[in-house]
Amino acid sequence: MLAVAAAFLVRTWRPGIAGIAHLAFSGAIINACYLGGSYIAMTEIRSATMALVGALHPIATALISGPLLGERFRGRQWAGFALGAAGVAAVAGIGAFDLGHPAGIAWALVSVASLTAGTLYHARFCRDAPLIGANTVQLAAAAATAWAFTWAFETPHAVWTPGLLASLGYVTFCVSLGAMGLLLYMLRHGEAGRVASNFYLTPAVTALLAWVILGEDLPGAMWPGFALTMIGVWLIRRRT
Repeated sequence: MLAVAAAFLVRTWRPGIAGIAHLAFSGAIINACYLGGSYIAMTEIRSATMALVGALHPIATALISGPLLGERFRGRQWAGFALGAAGVAAVAGIGAFDLGHPAGIAWALVSVASLTAGTLYHARFCRDAPLIGANTVQLAAAAATAWAFTWAFETPHAVWTPGLLASLGYVTFCVSLGAMGLLLYMLRHGEAGRVASNFYLTPAVTALLAWVILGEDLPGAMWPGFALTMIGVWLIRRRT
């Protein structure tokens, strides 16, 4: 779908072999390695633990973006990163850390490291690429990478139920095309560290959606965590 859209909307873009290679590498890391690693991790650990490990992504991105991209953050922004991490811990539950599942923790760390590396790599080498063209190359590379891992380590098999089709449609349009497209858009117009801070909001939004859609409990102790993450992201993204 993106390739068709790119053929009509991105007619003057000539990225060259180097540009395509940069986009393919960042796309494989962000989409295939990050999402694949997190899916494998959650077969071993709880989603709350994955959220706690994921809180490392904004801080790691901010720390590395300084020497790599020349980004600088003020004291209030570093306070925002700390508040965001504390908010995630409050929402996910600091006691949720599955120390008894080292393989799951390792895959979660691989996942977060992949997202951090892919975010910084894209910001360094691919920031100026047009959104549709960049996402086309990146998702194509991610698809090839995911298929290579699948054929190497699994036996492909699917039972095509309505629920599976609905889930596949959601991750296709809302995650791959929607969320990843928004990520690339934000990276094109903002600093990598500021963009990464938005991931602090993921556990809180997930908890709220699980409460509304799945009927899961929403303990009162989570609300202070919501407030901390919102304040933290506001401090990071607030411009003087």
